[in-house]
Amino acid sequence: MTQKLRVGVLFGGQSGEHEVSLVSASAVIENLDRDKYDVVPIGITKAGRWLVGGNALAALIEAANPALLPAGAGNQPAAATRDNTTALALTHHSEFWLLTPEASLDVLFPVLHGPMGEDGTVQGLMELAGVAYVGCGVLASAVGMDKAMMKAAFAAAGLPLVPWLLVRRVNWQRAPEHTASQIEAQLRYPMFVKPANMGSSVGISKATDRASLERGLAEAARYDRRIVVEQGINAREIEISVLGNDEVAASVPGEIIPSNEWYDYEAKYLGGESKIVIPAEIAPALAEQVSALAIQAFKAIDGAGLARVDFLLDRDSDALYLNEVNTMPGFTSVSMYAKMWQATGLSYAALLDRLIALAIERQGEKTDGTSQKAE
Repeated sequence: MTQKLRVGVLFGGQSGEHEVSLVSASAVIENLDRDKYDVVPIGITKAGRWLVGGNALAALIEAANPALLPAGAGNQPAAATRDNTTALALTHHSEFWLLTPEASLDVLFPVLHGPMGEDGTVQGLMELAGVAYVGCGVLASAVGMDKAMMKAAFAAAGLPLVPWLLVRRVNWQRAPEHTASQIEAQLRYPMFVKPANMGSSVGISKATDRASLERGLAEAARYDRRIVVEQGINAREIEISVLGNDEVAASVPGEIIPSNEWYDYEAKYLGGESKIVIPAEIAPALAEQVSALAIQAFKAIDGAGLARVDFLLDRDSDALYLNEVNTMPGFTSVSMYAKMWQATGLSYAALLDRLIALAIERQGEKTDGTSQKAE
């Protein structure tokens, strides 16, 4: 009998996407094949405390804000054991371990969204610990999280982008009218205002005039010191999933038809009325273009493992623009990333197997310098 892999599933975190992470982790933990894996849930509270032992997932769900939990998370068990130990320890051999030397991990699956998890911080910790982990490395995670740096990388690779500006919070706070005037001089309404480092549409707003622009800047400034302002267009939202390390494959594309005016947090997680069309109803040639550009974008940030790549298709001009790369997208079985792979012929459980294999493959390249294709 093949020895099981010990897989740690890391969730929660200190970002504004804490609750989204709990729902994603619930699905991952439920669908990991127990004949193949010993699963170790590891939670991070909003205060930054690491929880291991007992039911760490239930403990965090119990403490979460129900209004921010997508439908379904409330069905998780509420009872939790709180006699948790620290997740990180330095042994007397001066080796860095997760948990204890007797219970070290073969692979870590960081189901974390947003800053302090998806942005290269946890990935750097895993590099120091020498633990294989699912998903992008430090560089790709950091660039993929920061919308301004991501756009700079895409522009350098010659990928199509809507016009955009970077605004620093300190400049906005010191001279709000001047800052707003500068934005209006370079972009037209409507505009989208976003924290540079945040996901799941947290802190994002649509500006249609000076008053809503100022409100949007103030809201984005709550989450980050750097703010991205993008030119709004009359767009269809096309997404596609990518998977791989050096050899990257793309799924069929999908389309989001938001229940609200645009695909904000409420439309994504709380309203339940947004529509998903998979495959997207676009011409085959355009679907091929979406696939090719997605793989180019993934490679432009040196991605590994997985990402969901989002596009804007201008209804008025038919121009296709790259919006962003999400290096750890929502990961429930009904999330776009998994659903697009399912439509391509890869089940949720098989997708988890593939991601773990890719993590081990990538770790092998680091330790022995060889590249062995993941099975």
